Amino acid sequence: MSTEPGPTEETEPNTPEPAEGTAAEAADDAGTDAVTDADGAEPTGAAAETDADADADKATDEATDEATDEASTADGEQGEGTAGGEGAAAAQLSEAEAELAAQKLERERIERRKAEKQGPVEAGAKLSGKAADLLAAVRAVESGAKPVAAVFSEPPAPRRPAPEPVRRPQPVAADAPTAPAAQTVESVRSVLAEGGAPEALVPQVAAGLGEGAAEQLRADPWLLLRVTGVRPEQADGFARALLGEECGPDDERRGRAVTVWLLEQAALAGHTALELPTLVAALGKQGVPDADAAVQNTLAEGEALVFQDALDPRAPEPEGEDEERPVRILVGLERYAMAEESLADGLGRLINSAPKQDGSAEDWEHAAASAPGSAGELIRAVAGHGLVLHTGGEASLAEPAALLRAAERLGLRAWAAAHGPLGRDRFAALATPAEAATVVTVGGLLSGTEGPGRDTDGALDLDLLVVLDAPQLDVETAALLTESLPDGARLLLAGDPAVLWSAGPGRVFADLLAARVCPQVASRLPDPGPLGELVSGIGIGELNQVEAPGKEIVIVPVRDAGEAVHRTVQLVADSVPRAIGVPAEDTQVITPGHGGAAGTRALNTALKERLNPGPGRFGGFDPGDRVVYSPAPGRTLPGHVVKADAEGLHLSCSGESVVVPKDRVEHTVRHGWALTAHQAASGRWPAVVVVLPGDATQSLTRPWVYTAFGRAARHLSVVHGAEQALPKAVAEIQPKPRTTRLPVLLSPQSGQPA
Repeated sequence: MSTEPGPTEETEPNTPEPAEGTAAEAADDAGTDAVTDADGAEPTGAAAETDADADADKATDEATDEATDEASTADGEQGEGTAGGEGAAAAQLSEAEAELAAQKLERERIERRKAEKQGPVEAGAKLSGKAADLLAAVRAVESGAKPVAAVFSEPPAPRRPAPEPVRRPQPVAADAPTAPAAQTVESVRSVLAEGGAPEALVPQVAAGLGEGAAEQLRADPWLLLRVTGVRPEQADGFARALLGEECGPDDERRGRAVTVWLLEQAALAGHTALELPTLVAALGKQGVPDADAAVQNTLAEGEALVFQDALDPRAPEPEGEDEERPVRILVGLERYAMAEESLADGLGRLINSAPKQDGSAEDWEHAAASAPGSAGELIRAVAGHGLVLHTGGEASLAEPAALLRAAERLGLRAWAAAHGPLGRDRFAALATPAEAATVVTVGGLLSGTEGPGRDTDGALDLDLLVVLDAPQLDVETAALLTESLPDGARLLLAGDPAVLWSAGPGRVFADLLAARVCPQVASRLPDPGPLGELVSGIGIGELNQVEAPGKEIVIVPVRDAGEAVHRTVQLVADSVPRAIGVPAEDTQVITPGHGGAAGTRALNTALKERLNPGPGRFGGFDPGDRVVYSPAPGRTLPGHVVKADAEGLHLSCSGESVVVPKDRVEHTVRHGWALTAHQAASGRWPAVVVVLPGDATQSLTRPWVYTAFGRAARHLSVVHGAEQALPKAVAEIQPKPRTTRLPVLLSPQSGQPA
């Protein structure tokens, strides 16, 4: 099993990170090697990494291939550990913590809204002001509490004072996560030692299970499966050591734990739920004797939810009593089920309500007529609809930029949010300095560290939100965004549908495109030059030979992984700077996975030795090292090491100073000369070196190749050892499907929890 960060390439150091082919092949093998196949889930600690690579070669089980095949190929970048900070680091660390806190508060707000919708509404309860006073007066007369004359002869209510102006809430530093009590840590260390579990798991178990963790483990040893990187066979060994003869494969506790574990692996692979037959088959592969009973027990304990979704939501209801409507039964974790339903509610609100009338129809039409080509179509669509989708490549970013400019001229409070700082800076470069100030990151917008802040109702204080890199939205982030929009706001989701899907569960943008529930505007702006021609061909399944007179594209054949690493270092450090004029710091290496002889770890080791040699005395890092920092799940920030001291590791990430505490460095910081395609998905660099070793051919798909090759702005070098696997992947291998409920939930006849 590979215990490397997770399923897509955006994984951060402390989250599962399967190798990359399709969005999550490690989890694909939910039955056996769901997240551990190709650099699967990466636990914390160097010891875990060793075990991960040792297990990475295990064959995957077929029972769950269709359900979780994407986790191992997603480049394992899904998880991003959280980091705290003190002193000088407070601002940046509080951003990550504030984001998590904001998400928690937003989910609570969503639940309150849902409860209000479901509860009975008292007549007149929604009235306010004079209408409410009149209703109260009528009720007083009807009940006999007051005579008619007394009610209607009362003096008018005094004038209410003018309300205070709305002040946008300022970001507040979240409290640093409380460390487990020393007594809890010691008791966990004792019980883990008794069960033969690695001591490296102590911090995660103590933090995850909290006070009484040791007692919980003694009562249910399979709770160890909740720790990232632990597999069922390891939890079984722990349980046998604690329970002795009482331990058996038919134990209900084991059945529940394995069921939840499989659903978590499926989420790492991008699924928001699993079809019941797939889950049952996976449980059988894990040695659960009565899989149906295990599922029922898990549902009864509230650890998962079951849904019945119509196979064809648009089909008419059956007329006869004996005629049944075909359905599929799905099982999912409550966390993702609630997020997907909240997302559907938020999208439905945007789709079915008229946007706020900012500017006259004539003004909107004038703005559209003044914009070239499909930019005019985009402005017209946004003028009349609350939700619009925009598709296109890199050149198409000019069209959302034109929309943002037009909206601001019409007086709208318009903002744009990119997946990460690289996308933010790239889009801001298309705008004027004043317009660039309204371009933020999605994480910063939700946490309040960037953007307009929120109004008194808790909604974002804006009229139009343009979300870039929309394919990178997972269901939880998308739900938070839509639920944060005020009534009457407009939302534009823009992105390239041919790139890799999100690191987290769901395929929000693809599901919306397929559902066709709102206007869609396809850009007609082609990406220019030889690189644009190459990438456009890949998008339709053709790997063409493109004329590159300016050495825009160079193929470097290699025989094995060792030669691939050698040639990559040579290209970055010497050939590209000398022949192309792009320095090493502006060149990005992209490879299919983290493990293996030519994965990110091996490449980063070789590149550091050449570009910034040093002893790595600060947790393996030295000043000047190029890194990626992962402060929270789903976020990857590129940066450089500045220094290290008693406070922690000091980084510079997109111009912002960050201090990572020493105990979080191992879990949240990686070297960044070489990335996976998911980690690089929202960025572009002047030069890119894509490494395709022969041992990573199973990870290649058309979206992976499209994403990796498309990150190059001026020059692309391909270190090619994949032979015919590359053209085959481009022509034939599509992303592995993800099981999601959003299309059904968006339809008028959506499925409901069973």
